[in-house]
Amino acid sequence: MNARNAARLGLLAPVLVGLCTLGIWQAACRLFAVPTYLFPAPSDIVASLYANGPMLLHALGSTLYVTLVSLLVSVLLGTAIAVVLVQHRLLQASFMPYVIILQVTPIAAVAPLIIVLVKTTSMALVLCATLIAIFPVISNTLIGLGSVDPGLEAYFRMHKATRMQMLLRLRIPSALPMFMAGVRIASGLALVGAVVAEFVAGTGGNSAGLAYEILQSGFQMDIPRMFAALFLITVTGLVLHGGMTTIERLLLGRWMRPVT
Repeated sequence: MNARNAARLGLLAPVLVGLCTLGIWQAACRLFAVPTYLFPAPSDIVASLYANGPMLLHALGSTLYVTLVSLLVSVLLGTAIAVVLVQHRLLQASFMPYVIILQVTPIAAVAPLIIVLVKTTSMALVLCATLIAIFPVISNTLIGLGSVDPGLEAYFRMHKATRMQMLLRLRIPSALPMFMAGVRIASGLALVGAVVAEFVAGTGGNSAGLAYEILQSGFQMDIPRMFAALFLITVTGLVLHGGMTTIERLLLGRWMRPVT
């Protein structure tokens, strides 16, 4: 199988699995007469998505704004922290435990405190999502910066390269694959963080996101609208992952080889 046929199969197989799953789901709901308020069929979800399209798209815009801003902050801040920590082992040993603490602390536990302390709701949501998304950027970038070929490092030292020259010309290019892997993971976590923060904040009005629509749909027993909002979150996650993967392929080029 050549590369082109493998790529086509990689795109076609998930679509076929999804269509089969939706067909079985639709048939089961109609065959067993499952009430819409318990578990809607795909056709009910599509109808709700069409009926509530403008409202859900507005909510999607709010969630996507928080996601993208938190992802950008995570990439910039996480990369800066990793570059600083990799320069000195003592710094890395001193501060990495606190970075891990931020990662393992449930965001639902600290989000109410952040929302109370930060006056602007959107900024509080961005901060909550950033706390979730920043760890893979720091961790993967640190691993990449530290995984330098010993021969190349010895070659640079033999030519008396400065610390900055080794960073810019050796460590950063070597760390690029791991860095992009961290960014790809962070893109999904930023979306998760944005949704979780919206659940905790319970924001309404013009800044209402998809999590708020899910909460309101549950209160009103509008289950098809709830599933429609979940569908938009899922599609957004897939688009973000696909976008990061495309950027990764453009940056890395021939470094990315398919596993055979």
